[in-house]
Amino acid sequence: MAKRLINPRASVLAAVMATVLLAACGGDKGDKASQTAAKVNKEEITVHQINFVLQRQPGLKPEQAEAASRQVLERLIDQELAVQKAQEQKLDRDPRVVQQIEAAKREIIARAYVERVGESVSKPTNEEIAKYYADKPSLFSDRRIYSLQELQIEAKPEQFAAVREKLSAAKTLDEFAQYLKSADIRFSGNQAVRAAEQLPLASLDAISKMKDGDSVVSPSATGLTVLFLVSSRSQPVDEARARPAIEAFLVNQRKGEAVQK
Repeated sequence: MAKRLINPRASVLAAVMATVLLAACGGDKGDKASQTAAKVNKEEITVHQINFVLQRQPGLKPEQAEAASRQVLERLIDQELAVQKAQEQKLDRDPRVVQQIEAAKREIIARAYVERVGESVSKPTNEEIAKYYADKPSLFSDRRIYSLQELQIEAKPEQFAAVREKLSAAKTLDEFAQYLKSADIRFSGNQAVRAAEQLPLASLDAISKMKDGDSVVSPSATGLTVLFLVSSRSQPVDEARARPAIEAFLVNQRKGEAVQK
């Protein structure tokens, strides 16, 4: 039976806390023995493993390090026990598990490449940020918050013209929905409130030109989609506030372009 070998537990954890804090402060790494936080059967769990997990917890305060380290160690022990039991049952050789491991490995390697390429990407200049701000008024200077209703209509191509005609003639969306019911045309609807930046960029320009009460029709996989602008309110963003978001967007865009080269 797999078992934990942590003896004595309190002193081991105390050593872990000391080593973690020393590492965080740039202290001496110490010898191999001091780096062992616990043993699960013959396998060691090291302070380096704990530090790796802690480094992925942004905003962790120094006074939280001890409690966080204890929690991380407990999770790593439980994880190691599960891994050992899985290996005993040869689950690590299961084709599905092997595929998942390979997929995760490829994802990690690809992400590392993207991060490496991204390090060489230059930040946008003040002029480039200002130009992007000026070129996207619907996102910034003319930004609005939209209350939208969407209908997904299961219509046949030969019904499209009649549906469009009835939509144009209807005074309200409810009136149009009543027509669909009477014509035995199936549909589903949903409503949402979205800020400009939460809408697809490809659709934003068209939506930003709509007035309250306007609707737009577009083809869909099952027939037609009707987007109805119930109401909207102006909520502009000045360049100073938009600057961090624009810079991040342009940097990510450049990273994507660099990866494709």
